Amino acid sequence: MKTVLFVCVENSNRSQMAEAFARMHGGDRMQAASAGSRPSGRINPKAIEAMKEVGYDLNAHSSKGLEAFNGKAVDVAVTMGCGDECPLVVAGQREDWQIPDPREMSPEEFRGVRDLIEQKVLALISSIDGSH
Repeated sequence: MKTVLFVCVENSNRSQMAEAFARMHGGDRMQAASAGSRPSGRINPKAIEAMKEVGYDLNAHSSKGLEAFNGKAVDVAVTMGCGDECPLVVAGQREDWQIPDPREMSPEEFRGVRDLIEQKVLALISSIDGSH
């Protein structure tokens, strides 16, 4: 089973949604987690609402930092918008997704970011499945 870590700045929007989609679509093929370089300590209500629309309850998640992953290896680390701010996580593969922070976006724009994240997660799962 591959371990995948999704990292953004606040761990309240993008990385949370990516973790949720990885759990929804990755099944037993991957173990997904998310963290923030500067976690806000809460999940954005807009993210909770956007994920509820696709059948996932983000209320079960919590906003957390990278401390738990310090020096712990993961198979894939995906960063979103934190660039050089993201501390080094030991990863076999790294991807940087240029995904805008939807925090201040309208609900329609927020859904667009959510859908983009889902497409990227599906592509990642497909690439992991192809690398067995």
